[in-house]
Amino acid sequence: MELITDIGLGFSTAITLVNLLCCLAGVFLGTLIGVLPGLGPTATIAMLLPITFTLPPVSSLIMLAGIYYGSQYGGSTTSILVNVPGEAASVVTTLDGYQMARNGRAGVALTTAAVGSFFAGTVATALIALFASPMAEIALKFGPAEFFSLIVLGLLAAIVLAKGSLLHAFGMVILGLLLGLVGSDVNTGTQRFTFGMPQLADGIGFVVVAMGMFGIAEIIRNLEREDIHSTVVNKITSLMPTREDWKRMIAPTLRGTVIGSALGILPGSGSILGAFAAYAIEKKVSKHGKEFGTGAIEGVAAPESANNAGAQTSFIPMLTLGIPSSPVMALMIGAMIIQGIQPGPSVMVEQPALFWGIIVSMWIGNFFLIILNLPLIGIWVRMVSVPYHFLFPAILVFCGIGVFSLNNAQFDIYLMALFGVLGYIFVKLDCEPAPMLLAFILGPLMEEYMRRALLLSRGDPMIFIRRPISATLLAIGVLAIVAAALPALYKKREEAFRE
Repeated sequence: MELITDIGLGFSTAITLVNLLCCLAGVFLGTLIGVLPGLGPTATIAMLLPITFTLPPVSSLIMLAGIYYGSQYGGSTTSILVNVPGEAASVVTTLDGYQMARNGRAGVALTTAAVGSFFAGTVATALIALFASPMAEIALKFGPAEFFSLIVLGLLAAIVLAKGSLLHAFGMVILGLLLGLVGSDVNTGTQRFTFGMPQLADGIGFVVVAMGMFGIAEIIRNLEREDIHSTVVNKITSLMPTREDWKRMIAPTLRGTVIGSALGILPGSGSILGAFAAYAIEKKVSKHGKEFGTGAIEGVAAPESANNAGAQTSFIPMLTLGIPSSPVMALMIGAMIIQGIQPGPSVMVEQPALFWGIIVSMWIGNFFLIILNLPLIGIWVRMVSVPYHFLFPAILVFCGIGVFSLNNAQFDIYLMALFGVLGYIFVKLDCEPAPMLLAFILGPLMEEYMRRALLLSRGDPMIFIRRPISATLLAIGVLAIVAAALPALYKKREEAFRE
């Protein structure tokens, strides 16, 4: 009964004219950036953050959320029509989606992606509504030691799930923690790592870091790519799948939804992991496994369901625990902090209209997306044919205006450029910047909870081990690191033995 009351509160919040327009604008922009290769939800949300500060907190977060899960829809369009994934989670859709398009079934592939995405998004939003309250109630029992250990677990999981070397990911987390310490100490007022520059006394803005690491660095990287566009398929005919298509779609959509919902909660790139895992499992269990790679409809339904389910369940740890499971969720937390909202389980109690309004807006957003995606296919195809050298100057100017508008300071633009160059260097060194951004956002919170725990224990660090929940969380983190490092150590040992 309480859940029905909460959902009713969410509907009354989400269906106001301003929030409906923000939801529509968010999913439209999300679809647009999903279609355009070279952008992506992280860079776009970073660029749009300054605009959202002028909106009410609920409206701004509804729009940012719409951009994120809308980009998962848009990415499938270019994957199918142009063989270019507009968003990272749509990479696997190119394997069968583009082949379906080449076989004259582009319309069926697009409908499959849209239906699977709509169903998965709706189910994932229902899961958020069901599990948000229990998780928040459990989290309310957490003390400073438990929250510190939870953040440590999140950072260790980000290291384990990052692409490439564990050592590189660990180094990026350490760098993020150090950058988060820049500025004045909250307790003593002592300046740390400012190097005598008064502009750093209040710390480094996360918008500056995000725009540089994901926006500017992405522009530089995309300018190197010559294959950013491909040939658009011929005229799209029928959008309606046959009866046999519907039969083959049902089971992959259900499996993809389950896999994506489970993996989306994990720190790192849950929606991307979900898409690849769903495709791999479907290829093994499907009766038409030999057709995969040649235009199997299951190869579109499963990953598209998984990446949209994962995109929405990634909101669960962010809304209930205040722990981001991806760079986009880290930006969402940053937006909440700037709006004066302390992320965590208290949000549900102190601001229930905001909490449930965001959840209900996801149902509305999924409905908007199913209406937007199919009728506007012609527009999306024309958009993707725009050369990137016409797009990137506008993106660059927008980044500069957005950063300057925060504090009216040229120094922030210089910092953004610096982080842009650093982001490009990190990409070249195979160092994924996502763990750094997570650590940058979580670092100050981790320091705060650590200090509170040590004050309560009068300086005894064993408080993190003595408290059962805290010790369990730390143990899980250590086990995850050990499990990830063992294969590499075993391989090195074998190589040394052979020599």
